Amino acid sequence: MMRKLLPLLLSPLAWADNGSPASLQQCAALAEPAARLACYDQLAAAANPVPPAAPVLAPQVATLPLPDVAAPASSAHPPLITSSQHSTLSNQWDLDEDNKLGTFVLRAHKPTYMLPAWYQASPNVRPGSPTQEPVTLFGQKMSNIEVKYQISFKSKMWENVLGTPADLWFGYTQQSHWQMYNKKQSSPFRETDYEPELMLTTPLPKNLRLGDWQLRMAGVGVLHQSNGQTDPLSRSWNRLYAMAGAENGNLSLTGRWWYRLPENKQDDDNPDLVRYMGHGDVQAVYRWNRHTLGATARYNPRSGKGALQLDWTFPVAGRLRAYVQAYDGYGESLLDYNHHSRGVGFGLMMTDWLSN
Repeated sequence: MMRKLLPLLLSPLAWADNGSPASLQQCAALAEPAARLACYDQLAAAANPVPPAAPVLAPQVATLPLPDVAAPASSAHPPLITSSQHSTLSNQWDLDEDNKLGTFVLRAHKPTYMLPAWYQASPNVRPGSPTQEPVTLFGQKMSNIEVKYQISFKSKMWENVLGTPADLWFGYTQQSHWQMYNKKQSSPFRETDYEPELMLTTPLPKNLRLGDWQLRMAGVGVLHQSNGQTDPLSRSWNRLYAMAGAENGNLSLTGRWWYRLPENKQDDDNPDLVRYMGHGDVQAVYRWNRHTLGATARYNPRSGKGALQLDWTFPVAGRLRAYVQAYDGYGESLLDYNHHSRGVGFGLMMTDWLSN
């Protein structure tokens, strides 16, 4: 067997001189069958080489692109301040451009509240005036505890009047005293005062300051107030006023000075009203956490007459707030403009000075 394979292995015809496989003619020229078959096998292997085994690759894990992270906002473009971050006066009078509600939107003016328990130390059972005879109310059987409530709203009628920053407003306030617990007198309404008014307001430049106080707004207004009753219980007056508002942190201060429009003496139900109501008032509102503290004062230095009202509200559910009010002085109602009242009440406030 070795003798048969040896000629094939040593044959110069089995391989080309350059090491390339032999041709078909060369294989056919071989006399030995075994050598010729081996030559053909060698040619077939050269014509159809076996591909090398593919390398085993490690499993590939798909990589997802990372989400883009927003770059911090440039300090050159600070975000707008939301309405909750605006001041009391700004919320009341649309003083900031990014916080305006527009025209013909009903909104809070003075607080709207209900005091189911309003206690008066000395009710005015015989109201009168220099031109109106005193009248005994309910046979002097007046309850010291009654219900006091107020409804107040305003709406902007004209924004940026004649291209200026000024706004024209209409406001309405109604305050009632209801002897609801006076069952012997059929629970009558003792007094209801009606107060429509027109106001023209404008924001002031932000660089107007008095120390730590920033002057925020100014305005003028005309106001009518009456109790809608006939003589001898009729009371009414008309006035023009100028006002201004300033702020110092969470404390806002609004002052009004008014001028009572004169009436005919025969038509004036209360000619000495200014003696008790004075020539203006000052209102302070302070926000502390979620509490709001308020105070309104009037004083006439010539007569020594005036009044002080204190307010405290805090939230109880949503926008509903608990409300405590105390009053001492003259003018708690028009019928009592010349009667010294002292009272305190507890109840609920639906809208306050901060409401839009």
